[in-house]
Amino acid sequence: MPEGHTLHRLAHEIGAAFTGRQVSVTSPQGRFAGSAALVDGATIVGAEAAGKHLFIEFDAPFDGERVIHIHLGLIGQLDVHADVDEIPLPVGQVRLRLTTRGLPASYADLRGAIVCDLVTTARREDVIGRLGPDPLRDDADPGRAWSRISRSSRPIGDLLMDQEVVAGVGNVYRAEVLFRHRLDPLRPGRTLRARQWLAVWDDLVLLMHEGVKTGTIDTVRPEHTPDAMGRAARDDDHGGEVYVYRRAGQSCHVCGRRVRTQVLAGRNLFWCGHCQPRFRSRAVQ
Repeated sequence: MPEGHTLHRLAHEIGAAFTGRQVSVTSPQGRFAGSAALVDGATIVGAEAAGKHLFIEFDAPFDGERVIHIHLGLIGQLDVHADVDEIPLPVGQVRLRLTTRGLPASYADLRGAIVCDLVTTARREDVIGRLGPDPLRDDADPGRAWSRISRSSRPIGDLLMDQEVVAGVGNVYRAEVLFRHRLDPLRPGRTLRARQWLAVWDDLVLLMHEGVKTGTIDTVRPEHTPDAMGRAARDDDHGGEVYVYRRAGQSCHVCGRRVRTQVLAGRNLFWCGHCQPRFRSRAVQ
């Protein structure tokens, strides 16, 4: 599933290609045809992301609905093509197509999303309000996440993936930020100190903003890059240099021990048992 940086990057791309422009809105596949007709010919005033949700807003309400709400899910894909010479015919199961009216020509095709709905601005705020703070949003308050983490006996590796605790963090950022801070992913949230949480949060802000810029997730520090270590670059279709994500059984870049994996709350967890030692509460020692 795409992580939060992907949705923010898409919001930037949609905004750059369509904001302030009148667009044709269609549903070649047909599943969004009724809603598309309501905003066809309207002007896009902006796009924003919150966690793994994308919102595209139009200039005037149509029966109170003026925002397209998108969640890509596991297989969804939104392709944005700006300033093209011509707009081709849609290919495949395109649920939503946006095309500019006039030059320069731009278009965007949505396929496979689990959510593509026309909603009110109030509904958009309701969706955002149910999410935890998003490290990529200026209005994010890490204290909201800390209030839940500090009272929870759930593992921090589970809490970071809960979108109502922290929005936008997926399996890659979860695994990597815990490694970077030498935290046992199975450690109960309530055992963390506030300063540890703020350090993790600040690192998420840094890493995820870099992901928006580059489109990839790179988490290794300069001293652990392939060039610095004289090792081969990562060969993985996800791209980017990482410490532990999808590296089960391989050598840790820092200590040389084998990277571990297990299933936690239905998702594969990756960590280094040496660099992220098991947490032992002093209360039971």
